[in-house]
Amino acid sequence: MSIADLSQRSLEIFRELVDTYVETGEPVGSRTLSRRIKTPLSPATIRNVMADLEEAGLLYAPHTSAGRLPTAEGLKLFVHGLLEIGDVTESDRLEIENHCKSAGKSVEDILKQATGMLSGLSKCAGLVMAPKSQAALRHIEFVHLGNQRSLVVLISQDGMVENRLIELPEGITISMLNQASNYINSHFSGATLQEVLQRIHSQMDQNKHELDQLTQRVIEAGIGVWSGDKENGSLIIKGQNNLLQDVQEIHDLEKIRGLFDVMDTQESLHKLLNASIQADGVQIFIGAENNLFSLSGCSMVVSPYTNAQRQVVGAIGVVGPARMNYGKIIPLVDYTAKLVSRLLS
Repeated sequence: MSIADLSQRSLEIFRELVDTYVETGEPVGSRTLSRRIKTPLSPATIRNVMADLEEAGLLYAPHTSAGRLPTAEGLKLFVHGLLEIGDVTESDRLEIENHCKSAGKSVEDILKQATGMLSGLSKCAGLVMAPKSQAALRHIEFVHLGNQRSLVVLISQDGMVENRLIELPEGITISMLNQASNYINSHFSGATLQEVLQRIHSQMDQNKHELDQLTQRVIEAGIGVWSGDKENGSLIIKGQNNLLQDVQEIHDLEKIRGLFDVMDTQESLHKLLNASIQADGVQIFIGAENNLFSLSGCSMVVSPYTNAQRQVVGAIGVVGPARMNYGKIIPLVDYTAKLVSRLLS
């Protein structure tokens, strides 16, 4: 079924029904539509059109309700063919920019702030796939925090700052941490973290005279903490509780709980976000269109973002109810992804 297959009357009724459903979350009846559409039509005429739309697989009747709801196929047709996408409001634009820019130069901080802002403005769950760091190393510092812990501060060649917390072996002193910092900075500046790890393992035996065994362990732990990121990067999720706001029935609650379980395992979301990175621009996954959301009745709007070399390194977006306000959320996701790209460049 395509837009071209529908008459002008069917399109008007279908568009108004979906708009009403997005606003209310309730089944929409012919009397409601007769009051909302611009063309004067009787409820009986509207019911006939709705019956045709139901037969075409675009609407369905929940339970014994006299109203109708759009199917996942109907929502997909609406979003890709009928949706009027607005612009990001000036207040939303300023709020996103101010929060993201105040996050400092840590990639993780920028992504967390952007995800939190998207979640709050969209009333959905915000998510972002953070890139596994490929940046070249400029400088690394081990900051002693006491209680056998150290903060590892890494500055990349493009000026971005990353922090990780590590546990220290027993007996490590501040002078050993300084020695570890100096060793890495003098031997590996300009190399990526993956290259540093490989070269450390191959060179450590040759440099035993420069470092004692404890300091070697600190270096391996300090660099190795970044290799703990997932193959495709780490996943940040914010605002899951927003998904519970519109739950009206126990059945719906169980579906949302199932989605939470998927989010906890993260593997399926990783695959979906990774697939969206390969595409260009905003991607929309609606309900049963994707196995991940087929049981929960949720949708995802996501867009890739780039680094300083304009390479796509991650994706950011939202997960929410299938009746989310796509006209508002699509430009929000698009704008946030472009802002993140600018901040990382």
